[in-house]
Amino acid sequence: MANTKKEKVLVKKQRWYLGGIASGMAVCVTHPLDLLKVHLQTQQKVQTGLVGMAIKVVKSDGVLALYNGLSASILRQLTYSTTRFGIYEIGSSHLRKGNEPLPFYQKLMIGAFGGFVGGIAGNPADLVNVRMQNDIKVAPELRRNYNHAMDGVIRIVREEGLGRCWRGVTMTATRGMMITSTQVSCYDQIKETLLNTRYFDDNILTHFASSFLAGTIATAVTQPFDVMKTRMMNSTEYKNLFECFWHTAKLGPMGFYKGFIPAWVRLGPHTIVTWLILEQLRRLFPL
Repeated sequence: MANTKKEKVLVKKQRWYLGGIASGMAVCVTHPLDLLKVHLQTQQKVQTGLVGMAIKVVKSDGVLALYNGLSASILRQLTYSTTRFGIYEIGSSHLRKGNEPLPFYQKLMIGAFGGFVGGIAGNPADLVNVRMQNDIKVAPELRRNYNHAMDGVIRIVREEGLGRCWRGVTMTATRGMMITSTQVSCYDQIKETLLNTRYFDDNILTHFASSFLAGTIATAVTQPFDVMKTRMMNSTEYKNLFECFWHTAKLGPMGFYKGFIPAWVRLGPHTIVTWLILEQLRRLFPL
């Protein structure tokens, strides 16, 4: 029995880039929820909820409008998530002694660093993603009409300068730091804890439970940063982060949690799908 239990919690080195691939695949499923979340967050006054916003988008521009900016979402995951997962995987393998699991505080630290760097790497795609998703909310003559993610990045550089690609990067990097330190490290810790009991095995049920809890924790921690990041990227009226914070604070404490339900609905399923896919990729392509 002791040997069996020990085998259940063995930690193996994994291919560092699989996290980005899994995240890119997952976002294809969750993108409509992300789009609705962005629309809700960029309202100055709460005018409608998740279902109402979905109906409004579909009536205005059709069902396919729910996938506006999908190419940017995929590009964002291939830059942002590949970086953060890669740093977490490589950093963990260097600090780990044999097959002994890392202490939770080390997981948090590595996750925070990976998320911070990933946020910087993924900011251009994130900026394009927010703009493409919000295009349908403005008059046709004011729309940017990016053809795809790379077209958006190229046009931003040409029309607004290279520096504009990192507008809102402070919030993006901070959010990336917060979300990775909770989402990734909490998943590992929860999974490890469950496997140390006699009730769970390393299977899809354990992966689902761990990712569900990790996604919930990550949403609660990162929502205020996500709201301000979205508002800064979508508007040029804010001169700096403090002005964005003050403008949002005028809405009251819940102003920082606008779109929380769609954010949870989006991040929860995205976390679950990402980890379910990633665990299968790890089994298919072991190091």
